[in-house]
Amino acid sequence: MKQQRVGTPSWKSGLPASTSFPGAINASGPKLTRFQAWKTAARPHTLWASVAPVTVGTGLAVGDGAFRWDAFFMTLIVGVAIQVAANFANDASDAARSADTPDRQGPPRMVSEGIISPRRMWTATWAMVAVALAAGLYLILIAGWVLVWVGILSVLAMVTYVGGPWPYGYRGLGELFVFVFFGLVATVGARFVHDATAPVDAWVLAIPMGTLASAILVANNLRDIETDARVGKRTLAVMMGEARSRSFYAALVWVSFVVVGAPAAFGLTPVATLATLGLAPLGFRAVRTVSGAARGAALTEVLKSTSRLQMATALALAVTTAAWG
Repeated sequence: MKQQRVGTPSWKSGLPASTSFPGAINASGPKLTRFQAWKTAARPHTLWASVAPVTVGTGLAVGDGAFRWDAFFMTLIVGVAIQVAANFANDASDAARSADTPDRQGPPRMVSEGIISPRRMWTATWAMVAVALAAGLYLILIAGWVLVWVGILSVLAMVTYVGGPWPYGYRGLGELFVFVFFGLVATVGARFVHDATAPVDAWVLAIPMGTLASAILVANNLRDIETDARVGKRTLAVMMGEARSRSFYAALVWVSFVVVGAPAAFGLTPVATLATLGLAPLGFRAVRTVSGAARGAALTEVLKSTSRLQMATALALAVTTAAWG
């Protein structure tokens, strides 16, 4: 089947005019089924970044005797749905700005390669937002209207990351927003929904979730630093340069462990959370790879290993706070 060219989405309309879906096939590469195409667009290896903070918030709720199964499941749905929506929107928006060049590293982008049309990608984006809003409405009913503002800000952050007239992801602010929304908002929010409280330990343990999530983005942007610079994507890595970006990645990983250890030593979190420091060798290996001038596929592996490190850290914190909180 001949690959059809796709239309360009407009950030104003949200649902751009486009050609029809050209079939689950890539004319320049291996054939993909529809399921494989959408799975690739969802970027499943990145979804741990939304699961991890929910895991920590849930562990805290169990330790405080406030756990609710319904709150846990609905929060998990919100987190994953919003991130999948963000990944879909990113795919479509980067294609609209011609930001995904043929020589970029990492997984293929479905819209840029003509595998999924812009219209279908945007439709899927808003469908995932609708799923998140439906689950979020339930959380509002059980935890309060303050979550309305959390939801609005989360959707705005998702849409404007690389979309809209002023995409903050192209202006060096991606890591900051990831820290806020995948760290503070997600972790504290996951604790808040159980009994409408946000204790100090939730804010403290939200920090390593945010720094590790930011480290994932740093690894991604460091891998793409050359191609991003050529197409005018002013990510933080492009602005800082390669050497400083590598140092920044290391700092984010080590700060994550410091923030786990120091509060426990001062009694702000259970002493048992110090067991999480046993994961430091995983962080050391990732930092060593990045500091050793890794490029291309090696940084893609760092991205994945950092995601696994974040999830392992979340599980360790959740278990220790649930059992000894």
